[in-house]
Amino acid sequence: MTKNIAEKWSHSHNFYVDSSESERKVNLVFLLTTITMVVEIVAGSWFGSMALLADGWHMFTHSAAFAVSMFVYWYSRKHRHSSDYSFGTGKVNALGGFASAVALATVSLFMLIESTERLFLPQAISFNEAIVVAIIGFVVNVASVFLLHDDHHHHHHGHGHHDHDHDHDHDHDHDHDHHEHNHAHHDHNLKAAYFHVLADTLTSLLAIVALILGKFYGWLWADAVMGIVGAAVIGKWAWGLMTHSSGMLLDKAAKPQHAAKVARLIEEDGASVVTDFHYWQLSGKHHAAIVSVATSASLTPDDIKHKVRHHLPCDHITVEINPLPKP
Repeated sequence: MTKNIAEKWSHSHNFYVDSSESERKVNLVFLLTTITMVVEIVAGSWFGSMALLADGWHMFTHSAAFAVSMFVYWYSRKHRHSSDYSFGTGKVNALGGFASAVALATVSLFMLIESTERLFLPQAISFNEAIVVAIIGFVVNVASVFLLHDDHHHHHHGHGHHDHDHDHDHDHDHDHDHHEHNHAHHDHNLKAAYFHVLADTLTSLLAIVALILGKFYGWLWADAVMGIVGAAVIGKWAWGLMTHSSGMLLDKAAKPQHAAKVARLIEEDGASVVTDFHYWQLSGKHHAAIVSVATSASLTPDDIKHKVRHHLPCDHITVEINPLPKP
């Protein structure tokens, strides 16, 4: 009998985000970037071009970042049904995004250091060759940006879970609910890949502008200034991605103002007090909530669940009700 009850009330905690289309595009961008990297390194070695070699090894850092993104998608998909993860593998994408954000920040720091050095100690530049390399890199990166752009800005998926209500006949009642909803989600792993190609596109564009100014006006300092500008922009992107992805990894409270409003609605009967309320992200498009209420009213878990679901999208809700003596 115990086994039958457990089977009846058990439910999946698989909050996996299907990103097959994003994965396919990241794989394509990885292939495009890697081919360009190999061509530039081989050509640079064959023709003795330091500019080609430098850009080729720079492309290697982005290929490595895309390889991380590919691994994240594979790992998340492979372990989506594993019971070792309490709420599935949804946060693996955020972990990949955070790692890539650290890599972007490192690139930004090295760009800033090297550009500052060149500002005070200008170096001779082979403008014609460098401009060709910058244009090649720019074209490849623009193509990569267009490949990733749609997925980065348009991630709307509908998904549903069956409701699971668990009421335990103890001092309090618990309710776990999986709620069907339809809303946008944020794939930090895809966002990281997008920012990598966007950063490379920006640096290539700034390099082209700086090289043209240097070639026709003799402004050698323009190359260093553009490098500093690019480092600042990339650093800002890295910080934003790091902040968002770390918030999910650390279970940062999601929509605290809305959660506070729901708490006030529960307490409006004058007989109930919300003693604990947590609302956080399980993945880019899944949320969970824990609500504890002390009340002298005849509240049920369904009553609490209805008020939470009305204001907050939620895939997994746990409700605890502690009865108080009526005044």
